[in-house]
Amino acid sequence: MSDSTFADLGQILVIIPTFNELESLPVIIGRVRASVPEAHILVADDNSPDGTGMLADELAVSDDHIKVMHRLGKEGLGAAYLAGFAWALEHGYDVVVEMDADGSHQPEQLPRLLDQLRTADLVLGSRWVAGGGTVNWPKSRQFLSKGGSLYTRVMLGVPLRDVTGGYRAFRADTLRKLDLHEVASQGYCFQVDLAWRAVQRGLVVKEVPITFVERVAGSSKMSQKIVVEALWRVTVWGVDDKITRVRKRTQKRRASSR
Repeated sequence: MSDSTFADLGQILVIIPTFNELESLPVIIGRVRASVPEAHILVADDNSPDGTGMLADELAVSDDHIKVMHRLGKEGLGAAYLAGFAWALEHGYDVVVEMDADGSHQPEQLPRLLDQLRTADLVLGSRWVAGGGTVNWPKSRQFLSKGGSLYTRVMLGVPLRDVTGGYRAFRADTLRKLDLHEVASQGYCFQVDLAWRAVQRGLVVKEVPITFVERVAGSSKMSQKIVVEALWRVTVWGVDDKITRVRKRTQKRRASSR
């Protein structure tokens, strides 16, 4: 069990979206409770047909740190997190964490993120900074992840090594500044969207090394559709941003020449 305490950060909520995570959910909850005992957990279940939501209810009965949100159906990771963020802000939490249910985000590394949040607005768990990495990932998956982050840095000017990762810690005030009601993206793109919004608003975004472990139970939610959506949206955002910057520079030059 971690000796670290984070009372100075206020109330911490770890959001764990689930869809058919019956095997992994009790394990990941146990690891979170051992790693950061003061943290609360919100299981956001998308009406899993395998009974994950019912299991979460059973776990919540015996542990008042566990909360459960039952959603109507599978609407995607971004929608689940947005609902979780709204719930967290409504219930007065000060820190909100994104974490996968399958064990790929190691709860034992959560204290790293929380430590850095003391001097940041948003902390990203990064696979591609010094000390970070992946376990059981093929070269093709590494290339896709690194290439996606590189493409995003070029198109959006986001100075982050791992902009698609989903292990993150936000201050509640950070979420309030991101205009979450305007977010419509999913998957990889959802993570890019939030990080870019934070950078655009001048917030302090830090990266800490994590080791991403490929799931051993269940099936991956990654799909070609998610990747294509991310590439398309990042391209559109980048082009729009560059056009806006050119227009502003042109208007400024015209104004100064009058």
